[in-house]
Amino acid sequence: MTARAFHYSFLVRDLDEARRFYVEVLGCREGRSGLSLVAFELFGNQLSCHLGTPPPTANVGKVDDIVVPMPHFGVIVSFAEYEQLAARLVAAGVSFVVTPRIRYAGEPGEQGTLFVLDPSGNAFEVKAFVRPDEVFAT
Repeated sequence: MTARAFHYSFLVRDLDEARRFYVEVLGCREGRSGLSLVAFELFGNQLSCHLGTPPPTANVGKVDDIVVPMPHFGVIVSFAEYEQLAARLVAAGVSFVVTPRIRYAGEPGEQGTLFVLDPSGNAFEVKAFVRPDEVFAT
């Protein structure tokens, strides 16, 4: 299967605040923007932030005995990119909902994972698989 980019549209309460987080903290490239939206490139994928009131996020999911925020979206990156992004988040003083950790240690699908909230409260996950061919391992 050939990997394809995804597009994800979601609400943010302030476009300038979103710009600072997605560009300065996560390292996204800004794309098309207008009075009520701004798009970003995130590891080859398109995020479209629309001005509005985001739905609430709650820590109600459970994965490998770790409570995770729902709903959330995220990106799968290489381990080097994961470590670099975690360091960027720490340097920017971003609070982690789930601190960087290894999930499913020694099992199929072993991965590094972390969760943060953007300034509007949207939950964002970054993960990296120890063995990239195990993204869909059961």
